[in-house]
Amino acid sequence: MQDIKSFYQSKILVHKEALEKFKQVLFASSMLRLVIFCVAALVLYFFGGNTKLALAIVLLTIVAFLFLVSRHSNLQHKRDKTKALLKINETEIKVLNRDFHEMPAGDEFKDPLHFYSQDIDLFGRGSFFQYVNRAGLVQGAETLAKIFKENTIDAILRKQEAIAELSKMADWRQDFSATASLTKTETSTNKIVDWLHGYKPFIPKIMGWLPMVFSIASLSVFGLYFFDFLPESALILWLFIGVIISGAFFKKIMGLTGFASKIQSTFQQYNELLLQIEKHEFTAELLVAKKKQILNEGKKTSEIIKSFSNLLNSLDKNNNMLYVILANGFFLRSLTHVYHIEKWIATHGNSVQNWFETIAFFDAYNSLGNFAFNHPKYTFPKLTKENIVLQSQGAGHPLMDPEKCVLNDFKIDDEQFFIITGANMAGKSTFLRTVSLQIVMANIGLPVCAQQVVYNPIKLITSMRTTDSLTDDESYFFSELKRLKYIVDEIQTDKYFIILDEILKGTNSTDKAIGSRKFVERLVKSKSTGIIATHDLSLCEVANELPMIENHYFDAEIINNELHFDYKFKDGICKNMNASFLLKKMEIVE
Repeated sequence: MQDIKSFYQSKILVHKEALEKFKQVLFASSMLRLVIFCVAALVLYFFGGNTKLALAIVLLTIVAFLFLVSRHSNLQHKRDKTKALLKINETEIKVLNRDFHEMPAGDEFKDPLHFYSQDIDLFGRGSFFQYVNRAGLVQGAETLAKIFKENTIDAILRKQEAIAELSKMADWRQDFSATASLTKTETSTNKIVDWLHGYKPFIPKIMGWLPMVFSIASLSVFGLYFFDFLPESALILWLFIGVIISGAFFKKIMGLTGFASKIQSTFQQYNELLLQIEKHEFTAELLVAKKKQILNEGKKTSEIIKSFSNLLNSLDKNNNMLYVILANGFFLRSLTHVYHIEKWIATHGNSVQNWFETIAFFDAYNSLGNFAFNHPKYTFPKLTKENIVLQSQGAGHPLMDPEKCVLNDFKIDDEQFFIITGANMAGKSTFLRTVSLQIVMANIGLPVCAQQVVYNPIKLITSMRTTDSLTDDESYFFSELKRLKYIVDEIQTDKYFIILDEILKGTNSTDKAIGSRKFVERLVKSKSTGIIATHDLSLCEVANELPMIENHYFDAEIINNELHFDYKFKDGICKNMNASFLLKKMEIVE
């Protein structure tokens, strides 16, 4: 871990030095513009009587200013990117120190009806998403949340390979993330895609050649006017004809111009991310396949998007009245621009969603690669088709402080069920979430918090945090029954690893014991695999009748009138409970 921190600390020093240099260069750039302006003003003051010299000075000053303004903007962008890189490395140091609770929590992705996300702290404050997520784009965070909730066992080796490759590309990842973090768009990619799919062209095909012919005719009219072959009225009449032709589409053009000004920056900024993907040669099969989705025969997608961004930008000129009258009146420029925009949409409009999704994919996978980089001691599960479902050595919860986390070994075979008992706060719930996260992380392709893992891929389904629903007028017990029914229905059609924590809490102890036993028998009969934690020791008796059930426990000891936990996963049934002791210790009862 120290080597990882050292890496980030060295990056912080580099970026701080770069920021100091940018500060000096930007100051010099500002002073240079001021000097040029002052020199030009002095020259004009002393030589203003020479019209040609004055005009030359004005033109040279304008050209110099435009160049320096463009250069200054580029320097500011580089400075802002360096600030973003500095923040990235400072954030990683904080996260490694377990200070991550101010980062985006992903509350919007919570789903109480999902297979497992509600139960295992996947989203929300202090969640796994909050710990892992480094997406710079809204769509990147949405893609990462989707990956977390997919519950699929497909292509795990391809995912592992992709994450492992990205984990070794720290500089590329940070550069991509810094660029993504600077992407501030007015319109979401979803709105842009919907707009492109629903766009109805309004420019006739004749505009593919008419503006060119009209422009040539306009130049001819100019020539004839300047050589006195045509009167001024003819020039004005020709201008009027051009304005009339453009005016017939003016309302729709201005409507398009309004939306184009909002989406142009999105294409421009996303194009920088595309360039970074296009320039890098990936080797992992999944990354190569994703990159191919943004490659077109003969032309790079970044060039295609750049051309569209430029076309959209050209429509902004319609906000200038002089341009509207002269450029459209003599050259039908707006009609030309809209014609090419509509042609672009017809050719590439259906591909834009795929391009955006590819960028979001790399933004999301950057987070996964970063997680793997930050945890070099974690292990990628070794996949097997043997009878083992999950065998872990030194398993721990990734959100716990490594200095305090107690590691456990366990092995659960196919069609086997663990019943776990234990004292309050002894570690049962943490163990359930550790196993759950191992399965989720393994299916995503992430390395897991363990020394060694053998895994036969399986989907996950849980019932650990059922709540009552006041809005639906449901009792806690009925909500829990619905969840258990959901699990029973799902295991009829697919294979799942089932994790349950203290089922049937909403009924009396006798009814609970009978119901819990029948439910466990039902799960075993369906050849399911999983774990159930309970305080009901009578449930452990089912292991005497069903060989595929094993009893395990977490223990607590009272030493010198204090509770002590070792948080170790043990074989057998827990005998030491602590509720009465805690009631007395906290002076709740005598």
